[in-house]
Amino acid sequence: MSEVSWLIIEKGWEVVAADGSEVGKVHEIVGDEREDIFDGLAVSSGHFAKPRYVAAERVKRITDGRIELDLPTDEAQHLEEYKEPPPSEEILPESLSRWQRFRNWFRF
Repeated sequence: MSEVSWLIIEKGWEVVAADGSEVGKVHEIVGDEREDIFDGLAVSSGHFAKPRYVAAERVKRITDGRIELDLPTDEAQHLEEYKEPPPSEEILPESLSRWQRFRNWFRF
């Protein structure tokens, strides 16, 4: 299989350790598509297991439906728990009037 871009990774793709043993399935892709910055993956090993975080640097190869890590199985089994990134915060220019700032609080 030929390699593909991180941009087409989908939830549910298989994630395997360096020896080919299954680590889990993709739970979430972490990155910024607009800036083409791949940060890593949240990988789930079961329905009730908390997702674990795999940094992009540990991803060795991405093919359609499969992600290979450069980690040995024992290290892949002990990855840190994935913590959701905080929501983005909009920074308003200081030049806005108090009324404009107030209106922005209630904008969705």
